[in-house]
Amino acid sequence: MPKWKLVTEFTFDSAHYIKDYNGPCGRMHGHTYTVRIEAISTKLHSSEYCPHPVMVADFRSLRWAKKDVTKGGLDHCILNEVMPPEYETTAEMIAKYIYDETKKKLPEGVKIKVAVSETANSWAEYEDD
Repeated sequence: MPKWKLVTEFTFDSAHYIKDYNGPCGRMHGHTYTVRIEAISTKLHSSEYCPHPVMVADFRSLRWAKKDVTKGGLDHCILNEVMPPEYETTAEMIAKYIYDETKKKLPEGVKIKVAVSETANSWAEYEDD
C-alpha cells in the first residue's frame, strides 16, 4: 500500500505565561515558536484550493497557526487569551492544541504529528494513534 509523508515547518511569535508556575515562566514573556507538522496518508486528497486528489494535505491548512491572530492564527497574540482554558500554555499543550485544531482542517484518515519548540534545543511532540 502506498504511503505519503508531508512535512512542513514554520514559526510564529507569541507571548504567554504558565499559570501558577513558581519561576520566570509564570510571568508574561514571549517566544518565537517553531512548529513542525508531519502528515501521513495512504491516499491523496483534494483541498479547498485544489479540486484534484493530488496531495496528502494542503500546506495552507497545515500552516494555519502562523497566520496573524486577527486572521485565525496564533501569531502576535497572548496565547493565554486565545487558547481555550483546558489548554495550558506549556509547549506540550500548545502542541496538542495545534494538533487538535489542525486535525479539524484535514481529510479523514490523515495522521499527523506536531512538534513545538520555544527554544532552539527543546521540543515537545504530540500525536494520537
